[in-house]
Amino acid sequence: MSRPFRNPNPVLLSDSELKEMAEFAGRLADASRKAILPHFRENPHMENKRTEEDYDPVTVADRDAEEAIRTLIEKYYPEHSIFGEEFGYKESESALTWTLDPIDGTRPFLLGLPTWGTLIALHNGSKPILGILDQPFTGERFIGAPQIGLAELQTSDGTGPLKTRMCKSVAEASLSSTHPSMFSNDPLRAAYDELARKARIHVFGGDCYAYGTLSLGLHDIVVEASLAPYDIQAMIPIIEAAGGIVTDWRGGPADLGGQVLAAGTREVHAEAVEILKSAAISAPA
Repeated sequence: MSRPFRNPNPVLLSDSELKEMAEFAGRLADASRKAILPHFRENPHMENKRTEEDYDPVTVADRDAEEAIRTLIEKYYPEHSIFGEEFGYKESESALTWTLDPIDGTRPFLLGLPTWGTLIALHNGSKPILGILDQPFTGERFIGAPQIGLAELQTSDGTGPLKTRMCKSVAEASLSSTHPSMFSNDPLRAAYDELARKARIHVFGGDCYAYGTLSLGLHDIVVEASLAPYDIQAMIPIIEAAGGIVTDWRGGPADLGGQVLAAGTREVHAEAVEILKSAAISAPA
């Protein structure tokens, strides 16, 4: 089996081809919504994928949603590869890979909180070129594709642009992270604490929705660690198309996951990298 996401011959789509993929990604998100919504706030059956000491819940909604998405990809684009949280990697002939997290934020999903979302990305073998964050309960869909200038928030009330806000320094910035446990060793926690101390405000608990609100210009930095590729790939083209930047803690590519830094401006990003990079370790292979 080849390694996904690092292909020496990435696929370069034309603008019209990428628009076609964006429309198809919307159909994937529609199918995911249909599979998930009947289970939200209905106490769905839940299993723990790990040990009791390392809790990682999964529900029937996670699996049903990913199956619905995979079914459509396999029907209409069988030559594309698929990498999903629940059912792993299916290699096909194309370097184009759909990267899926049917419910990013299963814990808040189980608690009835609306900070979870469905993440769908299209990776061309070099980088993610299209991303969707879909929040079925609120009816919000964030979509980004920098190549074609696509940066939209779609809701039942219509469609509006995504645009990060201007912020010149960490001292002026608001900062979000999912959970303190991400920064589990001393260097990571010390680096995070320094960044949080310098920021104007910092909060935990945003999950994937925090990246969406960053792309809306409602806050300035998301910093996380221990991410998988399916946790972050969809958010990279959304935030980049909105005017922001997403890298690892050293300023390198973030599409393989690991330690991730998203910022609304390059000024804030550069300052945050200087704070974080002393604690940064290489992203997982």
